[in-house]
Amino acid sequence: MILFWILSILLIATAVWTITASKPVYSVVGLLAHFVALAVLYLSLSAEFLAVMQIIVYSGAILVLFVFVIALLSSGVAPFSVGPNRLPKALVPVMGIVIIAFGMLIYAVSRTSMPAPTGQTLGPVGSAGVFGSVADFGRALFTTQLLPFEVTAFILMVAVIGVVLLAGDAMESSGSAAQAKQVHREMREAILREGDR
Repeated sequence: MILFWILSILLIATAVWTITASKPVYSVVGLLAHFVALAVLYLSLSAEFLAVMQIIVYSGAILVLFVFVIALLSSGVAPFSVGPNRLPKALVPVMGIVIIAFGMLIYAVSRTSMPAPTGQTLGPVGSAGVFGSVADFGRALFTTQLLPFEVTAFILMVAVIGVVLLAGDAMESSGSAAQAKQVHREMREAILREGDR
């Protein structure tokens, strides 16, 4: 129960930090801390598959995408100034985080008597019928939770189409039609000259 309260406070704090950070990179770091705390919460509920997917998919893929978008949006605005080397100062907080993470991992592994949810049994991870197993997760995702899953996929597809349309409008409005025809003509002539050689 103490672990739940610690993780709850940590999840709320990192969510507030993500929203109120002064720079986008700080928001990404806050979101990373939030995802890691959420993965530890999944581990405390014996849902190892969800915890691993939280780290791999969200922390590994989505946050890297956010960092690339931030880097691309800020490129060409102004040159980055090289600041002081802060790596030596980061050693103490990183070691503290590693020690806390190992402590939580040892705590999660050491406890063995957790009551099973109703209708579920405890057992080896990955076995069918065990709470948090891959088989139960897949069955719930594609049977009882199929409609929310499909609605989420539809919303993400609409978002991707919207981004493509907005980016297409921005690219078209960046230059006039006459300039685009001129560039197209010059490219065609360059290709024809290369072909004649």
